[in-house]
Amino acid sequence: MIAIPNDVALNLIIFFLATFLGIELVRHVSRLLHTPLMALTNAISSVSIVAALIVLSDPKNDLVLLLVTVAIALVFTNIVSGFLITERILRLFRKRKDKK
Repeated sequence: MIAIPNDVALNLIIFFLATFLGIELVRHVSRLLHTPLMALTNAISSVSIVAALIVLSDPKNDLVLLLVTVAIALVFTNIVSGFLITERILRLFRKRKDKK
């Protein structure tokens, strides 16, 4: 008989499948699409940080509090890094002024 996984196990399975799918999709993206993809991941990260803050408003236990804190730190790092990388790439396309 097949055992039906509980909520935590099911959520972990979904998380790992989504992670694997995301890694495979990003790995095969053309370099021309890198900047638009970074903008999209920044938007997704901003949704993730809002969701984490909502969960943080009423944590059920210490494990949830720890996981949400780690998630907020990682998402914040991703957002800041994405903006810095995008700014650096956009700087490459600006016209340079001739020095006299």
